[in-house]
Amino acid sequence: MESSSVVARHGKLRVQGNRIVDKNGKPVQLHGMSLFWSQWIGQYYNADAVNWLTNDWRCTVVRAALAVEPDGYLKNPAKEKQKIITVVDAAVDAGIYVIIDWHDHNAHQKTDAAVRFFGEMARRYGKLPNVIYEPYNEPLDKTSWSKEIKPYHEAVIREIRRYDPDNIIVCGTRTWSQRVDEASEDPIKFSNIAYTLHFYATTHRQSLRDMATTAMKNGVALMVTEFGTTEASGDGVIDYEETKKWWKFLDDNDISWCNWSVADKVEAAAALKPGASARGKWKEAEITASGKFVRDELRRKNPPTKIATKQR
Repeated sequence: MESSSVVARHGKLRVQGNRIVDKNGKPVQLHGMSLFWSQWIGQYYNADAVNWLTNDWRCTVVRAALAVEPDGYLKNPAKEKQKIITVVDAAVDAGIYVIIDWHDHNAHQKTDAAVRFFGEMARRYGKLPNVIYEPYNEPLDKTSWSKEIKPYHEAVIREIRRYDPDNIIVCGTRTWSQRVDEASEDPIKFSNIAYTLHFYATTHRQSLRDMATTAMKNGVALMVTEFGTTEASGDGVIDYEETKKWWKFLDDNDISWCNWSVADKVEAAAALKPGASARGKWKEAEITASGKFVRDELRRKNPPTKIATKQR
């Protein structure tokens, strides 16, 4: 039986304690896919692909990964920004949530550019419940949380909050968004803030889940805006059993997730095989082993939602 859109059901999300909750105050867990770096595999940044991810894969969230560099937003701002706008507009029309991701490993070195970009996104989308902001994809391991990452987040958050007082902002953490425990000990003092947890199942196991548990015990909410079924390189062996352990952990703690990635790259973490249609409607033969595994989980978890999307 088809149901209303996920955004119609849950409305504006907020952070309450160490959980993300919906308009009724009930914990909500979103499941979806992340697009690949926009400058390299940008062909899936279109409404047809988003609609297919919504209706066939049953995603309740998609992540638009704005590539900052190399050859990304800093070099071609209008071109890369338009890809994000196209995906966000399509997600809004489809009635799902969408993460606007500043996909960068050194974002604190480009604070002014990020502030301008997120200010513009907040002005454009701040009144809609669909949008989640992700200002810093993966800070590196040698970057300081308290001295570099946190002040960067605070600058971007202040700009977002000028136009959007309450949509959730998910803040990247040190060591490729793994050290959520560290961030939880020196949290950001704004409302509706969650912290980014990334994992690749073949590489990251119980010790990282323990860090996540520590962070939640310290009272912060988490979101997995990116995970892989593979090694941290995005390639190598798919670990099905460890991915299932992660899924159970995320289910048990109401933590949302996006899988990396909607890409046709020759890479184990890619959901699609080379040459897969840019417009969705992917046949079985176009989907990789990881893509089939994740799609099956998405369809198992989420009810069907056939949304009559309007054309822009």
